[in-house]
Amino acid sequence: MKSDTYRMSMLYDFYGELLTEKQKELFDLYYNEDLSLSEIAEHAGITRQGVRDAIMRAEEVLRDTEDKLGLMRRYGSIEKQVAKIAEAASYIARVNATVRNYEIAARVDQILGVTRELSQSV
Repeated sequence: MKSDTYRMSMLYDFYGELLTEKQKELFDLYYNEDLSLSEIAEHAGITRQGVRDAIMRAEEVLRDTEDKLGLMRRYGSIEKQVAKIAEAASYIARVNATVRNYEIAARVDQILGVTRELSQSV
């Protein structure tokens, strides 16, 4: 059940607000606080099976939502593309260092500034 912990945590970050308060609490304790089902059951005052069922329903909601909307997949794609743009701009800056065209240097700085902003906001 914990083989895809990172993926589940990311899905929770994207779609966690679609879960009920109880699902959010149990999911957070299991994936983010790394508590066992038994520990969560004791904390929540329900059975271990009840915790497991609630977490599995939450996982299903998160997976289904990602399947329909694909925001996490698009986020990953955008993140990779921004990194490629930054890499290309850095290459242009290195090539331009020998030519020393100030207009190119200014444009490269502008591109790198935008990629930094995008990386921070994405």
